[in-house]
Amino acid sequence: MTQTRSRNLVKTVPGLLVSAFFLWYTFRGIHPSEFRALSLVHPVWMLGVLGFTVAGYTLRCVRWTRMLRSTGAHFGPCARVLMTSLAANNIMPLRIGDIMRIFTYASDLGAAPSVIFSTVILEKLLDVFVVGLIFVRTAGADLPLKIRRGADAALIVSSVGLLILMFGAGKLEIPARKLFSALPRNRFIQKAEHWLLLAISTLRQMGVAGNIVLLVQSAAIWFCEGMIFVSAIHLVGLAVDALGPWEAVSFANLSYMLPSSPGAIGPFEWAVKTSLVSHGSTQALSAVFGLAIHAWMLISVTGAGGLIFLIHRIRIHNHTPLLEEIETLPTELP
Repeated sequence: MTQTRSRNLVKTVPGLLVSAFFLWYTFRGIHPSEFRALSLVHPVWMLGVLGFTVAGYTLRCVRWTRMLRSTGAHFGPCARVLMTSLAANNIMPLRIGDIMRIFTYASDLGAAPSVIFSTVILEKLLDVFVVGLIFVRTAGADLPLKIRRGADAALIVSSVGLLILMFGAGKLEIPARKLFSALPRNRFIQKAEHWLLLAISTLRQMGVAGNIVLLVQSAAIWFCEGMIFVSAIHLVGLAVDALGPWEAVSFANLSYMLPSSPGAIGPFEWAVKTSLVSHGSTQALSAVFGLAIHAWMLISVTGAGGLIFLIHRIRIHNHTPLLEEIETLPTELP
């Protein structure tokens, strides 16, 4: 157990250093007095921030319930587990929330960990696809021509790949097995094969109609996420063009791919600042806005997920310390 904690610490420290660097880089040269320059100019937009936050995360729960429909899982347990895992991801390192979702709560959902893991893979694929689409469409004009063409090509390739995966899943398993059998056998290749086949299995069970619904739900989820930024920008009266909020929400969420502290603290603020400045806002206000909107996202999601987690533990009379439960989690994904 001590060795596991030591390994986890070694993995966590570099992320904290990355976050510290991005925070310094984002807020360097900004005087503390400028943090007070952000004020509630149009308070009515607070309803938009709150409403789209609730709608977006409710849709996430609905989408995940649909992915697990073949296991007989219902909305209530799925929503509880998903919100708990999102809250844990925001405050704990190494994506502990996703690990808990796959292993700790498998019995609550009546599904095998491997089945849950396949839905987590699919969830990430859909989110990255939609966020990448928004980013390329909103940030393209700010990119050099060669990078813009490369980004467009990558988007086309990823779009075709995802569509083939989603709508041709029933015919992909045998070719995928043949492809991996021709590759060198090592631990990484074996894991990649296992995870891809899990995702294909989930998509095959969903069917074409079900996969179309997942795409529509994913688009709706990220529309709500973008509208949180739009509402917040109107709330504080930030001067940006119409594309600014959408580049900010896409770039900020892509920043989660950078290894950093839980919640992507640092890279998130830098991404929001960079996006808004490129669409007409000032350096100081953009940085402070990035900090404020990130604080809202972390507090609202972590608060809701944490409250749901505590209520459930009290209801089932679970008195085991959370850290002890985490220590019993497997060290590897299925």
